[in-house]
Formats: sequence, structure tokens, C-alpha cells
Amino acid sequence: MKLRSSEWFENENAELTFQHRSAMRAMGHNPESFVGKPIIGIFNTWSDFNSCNYPHRELVEHVKRGVLLAGGYPIELHTITTPADFMKPSDLMYRNLLSMDLEESIRSQPIDGVVLLCECDKTVPGQLMGAASCDLPALQLAAGHRSSGSFRGKTVNYGTDLWKYSDDYKAGLLSEEEWRELERSISCSLGGCPVMGTASTMKSLSEMLGMMLPGTSSIPATHASRKIAAEATGKRIVEMVRTGLTPSRLMTEAAFHNAIKLLAAIGGSTNAALHLTAIAGRLGIRIPIERYAELTEDVPLIVNLQPSGSHSMDDFYKAGGLRRVIRNLLPLLDTSCLSCTGETIGATYGGDAPGEAAGEEDDVIAALEAPFKKQSGLAVLKGNLAPGGAVVKKSAVSPELFRHRGRAVVFEDYADMLARIDSEELDVAPESVLVLKNCGPVAIGMPEWGSIPIPQKLLRQGVRDMVRISDARMSGTSYGAVVLHVAPEAAVGGPLAVVRDGDWIELDIERSTLRLELDDAELASRMAEWRRPEPRHKRGYPRLFAEHALQAPEGCDLDILRPETKADAAFVPPVVGRG
Repeated sequence: MKLRSSEWFENENAELTFQHRSAMRAMGHNPESFVGKPIIGIFNTWSDFNSCNYPHRELVEHVKRGVLLAGGYPIELHTITTPADFMKPSDLMYRNLLSMDLEESIRSQPIDGVVLLCECDKTVPGQLMGAASCDLPALQLAAGHRSSGSFRGKTVNYGTDLWKYSDDYKAGLLSEEEWRELERSISCSLGGCPVMGTASTMKSLSEMLGMMLPGTSSIPATHASRKIAAEATGKRIVEMVRTGLTPSRLMTEAAFHNAIKLLAAIGGSTNAALHLTAIAGRLGIRIPIERYAELTEDVPLIVNLQPSGSHSMDDFYKAGGLRRVIRNLLPLLDTSCLSCTGETIGATYGGDAPGEAAGEEDDVIAALEAPFKKQSGLAVLKGNLAPGGAVVKKSAVSPELFRHRGRAVVFEDYADMLARIDSEELDVAPESVLVLKNCGPVAIGMPEWGSIPIPQKLLRQGVRDMVRISDARMSGTSYGAVVLHVAPEAAVGGPLAVVRDGDWIELDIERSTLRLELDDAELASRMAEWRRPEPRHKRGYPRLFAEHALQAPEGCDLDILRPETKADAAFVPPVVGRG
């Protein structure tokens, strides 16, 4: 086995070897301790702003111990982190930047294998994108989900329950005192959102792709097993270096198809459609947006978690977690795909989970034959309003809104929506269709603004869902008849740009259509009058993102990071010479 790090530390050029070993000695690393051993780069993403990833400040030590026990040598590094609560206007932009940070840190330094410490929404896909581009042995370790809170005798979960109680507060059903009490109660520990939001979804998909140790994606942040998983991850990555088990061997086209089916079965986040497409794209694998609907047509919802169901991630873990879900789903999967253990997923997940009786189902995880909902996965909508496609999460839509026709209430941008959504003068009814423009990747980085708030005057009438359409994303913890990722986006001249108040819009989820009721001549006339807005950003990374971001159906990656063919995806190593 020839280690990549030997180019730095065992080079035939004595001057280079001297320089690199001497630099390591300056930090207390004795060459006798690391030369000839797999050097494992452990990439950390905690910060004082990121409560989701903060547990990695401690977990990293357990990873290091595992690496040492397996005969490797651990080196801790840091990349940017993406705290979804704080990064404005959108953390999606910085997913790509994180992937670049990771890729170039790996490329340019003496690293043989990688452990990626993740949790919050964009760290998981951003790291997988970077790992795919490098194709060195890599494993992810999640921080785990936070505990559920308690509010006036009821269990509450950060994320989904926040949106529900927010509607009650706006409707006058929750007092100011109760609202402040909820703030103190709903988020009471470190870790990711305790529901099947984007973080839990992407951790689950990472495990399905073979990039996380089996059974580790759904362990709570506060559970001792999380530390044991950290040590096991450190051990396993050393073996993966020795056997050459790389991301391209794990994240195959068939593995992505498995992940898409799992996405439907767990009622996962709509954001996953962007992320899986972007990760696959780094490997030269194309996932047409239609594939998300085609592959999940017969996949039911077998996980009863918020926002598509009622339970929390703690309940999910106690019921057997993702290992049990994958076992139940095996008849629909390509079981020849590999897990990071080097075994097939059929062999890895085919047996009972520890302490679990085969076939024992409950109100959290169901069998395929007795699902919680037959309608699951993402519906991919097309029509003259979204010629490039749009998505809606079927398991989160109120049944009566699967087919709907209504007049548009249009907001030109997010500021316009905030200014008018709760006005008593807003001409809106329960059957209206709320339309929000200029929130796509090029316009402003595609924030999670798509779950447009129900107007206050409708909330007071008891309305809790209505059709909403935008080129934005929504939080994976949100729910409702929310049509997202409309492409092309308004800012680049998609038909969404010319929708006006009072236009009739028809949504038909069963037929996968989204139609603006205008004849072709009128639509063409409006498009001819449309003028592209001035770029929001004149410099820096936001400008680079706006100039190079692909549209939602292509994952919103940067075109300069995506290989055109599988051959182009090959990792280009650095020339190791004098610095």
C-alpha cells in the first residue's frame, strides 16, 4: 500500500522530506509516530454559532482515539461551518463554499483518508460534495439530534412545532407570555433538529450511500453510543484507506437510486433533491429531476415522524432507527450496493437490529405492506409555470389540496411579502394561491422562504394550509401544500417572473402539472416585456455564486465545480514541491 502522504514525508527529494518532517516536529508530531501510517484528516465544523455541530468539540477526541487504535495518525482540521439558524440570507450558497474549502484542504495537504464531522443542514451535503470530488476514503460522523422539549405538559420539537405554534401565536391563540415560555422550552440541548428535517434526512441518506457507519445516523447527541460511534468511525476509516474503499465505489448511480427511495420512505426534506443531485453531479452522475418521481412512485411513507407524521427523532431511535427502516425497505432497493463496511447493504441491513424482534412494527416505523401513507416522496411538477420543473412533498400536503385551482396573490420578493402578508387590506381568500418571486439561487441564494406564512386574517379563520408557489426552498421541518424550486427562477426570466395578481393557477399533483392559465400569446407578450433585474451583489463570493450557480433541477452547484463527464471527475493531485 502506497500512502498519499508518503509524497510529503518519504519523498526521494531529501530537502522536501526535511522541510515537511521539520514542520510536523514544530507542532510536536514525531516522524517516528506518523511516517508510514495512514494520516487521517478529521475535518471539524463546530463553532459558537452552530449549536447543531457543537458536540463535535468533544466527539473529535473519540474519533482520534479510534484512528490511533487502528494504527493510523489523526490530524484535526477545520472548514467553514453552516449554522442554518444564523446564515443569511441563505446557507445554501455556503454549502458549495464549504465543499470547496474541504476539497482544496484535502487536495493540498498530506492526507490519506478523511473523517467529516457534520450535522446541521448544509454541512452534510457540502462535505459529501467535497469528498466526492476528492475520492479519497471518507466517512461522516454526525453530532446527533437534540432532545425534544416540553411546553405546558406537551412534547415539543424544534422545527416543526415552532411553525405550528407560530401560526397559533399570529392567530391570537398563544399569549406573549406563552410565546416567550415556548422560546425557553423548545430547544434545550445541543444537536440537530429532532424531527425528519433536512439534517436528519441528509444523515439518513449519507448512511444509505455508504458514507456513514451503519446504525449511527439516528443516534441522539446526548446518548453515550454517539461517542462509541465516533471511536468506531476513527477505526473504520483507517481500514478503508488500507483497502482503498473510496466514495466513488460507494456512491454509485444505483446507490443514489436507493437514497431517493429512502427519501420517500422517511418523508424526508425537499432540500434533499438539490443535495443528492449536486453530490451525484460531482461524480459525473446525472439525476434528472423526473427521476425523483419515477423511482418513488410505489414507495410509501413508512416513518411516522414530524413534519409528515407525529413522532420525534428520539422515538425513531428507540424504535430501531434507520437500520430498521432500511431493513424494511430492502425489497425495493438494489441490495448489491456497498456499505462502508465493505459488505453489501443486503448483508449489512438484512438481519435484525440489536435487541429487535424481526417483523415487530409499531406507530413509528411501519412495514411496506402497512404504511402510514401510500402517497410519499416528491411530486415533480411541470407546465408553463415551471417548464424546468418544480417539486412538492406529497406526504406533507393536505389531501384536499392535491388538486386545486385558485387566483394568484403575488409578492414580487421577500420584502414585499413581509410588508403585506398580514395586512387587513390584502385581497386573499383560503382558495387563493400565494406566489413569491425572486427567491431563487441567482436572485438571492435560494433561502428557505418558500413556506410563505398563512396571512394573519386567514389564520384567525382557522386556515392552516393553502397552496403556495415560489422559486425558493423551505425548511425540511416545514409542511403544507408548498410548491418549491420553480425553474427557471424568476430572476433569470422563468415564467414565474410574469405572474400577476388575479391570474388563475392550477395545481394537479396526481397529474404532475403546474399551469398558469394564460394562452401562449399572452404569456409570450409578458415575457417580451420582462427585464432582468440588476445583480444584487457586485463582488465577493455571493457574486461568484450568482454568476455560476446552476438552477434547482441541477442541484444549485457551481458550474465550475461540476465535471462534464465521469472522466473529468478524476481528482487532480498536487505537485509536491518546495512551498
